Amino acid sequence: MDRVTHPAARSPRPYDALLLLSFGGPEGPDDVLPFLENVTRGRGIPRERLAEVGAHYHLFGGVSPINAQNRKLLDALRDDLAEQGVALPVYWGNRNWAPYLTDTLREIVADGRRRVLTLVTSAYASYSGCRQYREDLAAALAALEREGLPLPRVDKLRVYFNHPGFLTTVAEGVTAALAQLPAGVRDGAHLAFTTHSIPTAAADTSGPPAGHGPGGAYVAQHLDAAAFVADAVRGTTGVERPWRLVYQSRSGAPHIPWLEPDICDHLRSLRDAAAPAVVMVPIGFVSDHMEVIYDLDTEALDTAREIGLPAVRSATVGADPRFVAALRELVLERAATERGESPERRARGALGPSHDVCPAGCCAARTPRPAAAGADSPFA
Repeated sequence: MDRVTHPAARSPRPYDALLLLSFGGPEGPDDVLPFLENVTRGRGIPRERLAEVGAHYHLFGGVSPINAQNRKLLDALRDDLAEQGVALPVYWGNRNWAPYLTDTLREIVADGRRRVLTLVTSAYASYSGCRQYREDLAAALAALEREGLPLPRVDKLRVYFNHPGFLTTVAEGVTAALAQLPAGVRDGAHLAFTTHSIPTAAADTSGPPAGHGPGGAYVAQHLDAAAFVADAVRGTTGVERPWRLVYQSRSGAPHIPWLEPDICDHLRSLRDAAAPAVVMVPIGFVSDHMEVIYDLDTEALDTAREIGLPAVRSATVGADPRFVAALRELVLERAATERGESPERRARGALGPSHDVCPAGCCAARTPRPAAAGADSPFA
């Protein structure tokens, strides 16, 4: 188990609160349409299209699994921090559904907390996975300011796509998924690493400005993580497997280019190439939320069955103890850095640990909005 504890590094100072910040999701049939309206507000999405997407949620009783999974992660974080002697209260807020971020920040302030470290449930750099959360933090802080409330200082943990606690957990999930395949096709199975497709223009401007270009940090980070996992699985199984980064969950106007290939198209190409089997690895996702249980477990696995391609899906990291320990390690690392120390910054792969503070222009937005927890934050 790739887990490191730091007996001498138990202090979270200067932070006095940890904020788990996530996307949110409906918790019943009546929540589905209002939730989707929150997600798409200002984008002019027709109500008919929202109803189509809402049908995916209604297949599961109108409930997204993301909130239950965040509650599980929240409990696991609290337990791990307490077991390791780290006195840091953990709060939870969402962008698009209760508990809403602004309400959670009000609670944090009412509890007397003034230095907040934010953990976002997205492991990679992109506008939707990083900067948009920072914009929501800025909007929430602005709301508190208008209400005359004291403003906490809010920072954000570095992206953790290449932390060993994340990657080794993903790799072990792939090995377990391979064991589910029939022995006759197991050694020939391909690996399809999946992540959320985004517009190519958004991918090209992901990460710091110096790295903007084709695919930007979003694609580079996924490729780096996938390469490490594929190599780790080879080391465990003794088999070199073909792999590819593919995409899922595309939305938006069809004339706008998005990252490709789509997972279902890739499955068909594997069938045409006579691949014996495939493991779908949702490396772009932290937990089994709707994009995983519908786009992979429903659509993609249905496609694989229709074309006769043996396929399984590996687990996301969820609240695995190794992943939770990695998050605690990142919290202590950032706290030590803020105290002027030089902690170990663990990472695997070729890219190294990411920046602690997002530079100006990082994951640039089409329409610039104030973003907290970065070099260009209006709330220093």
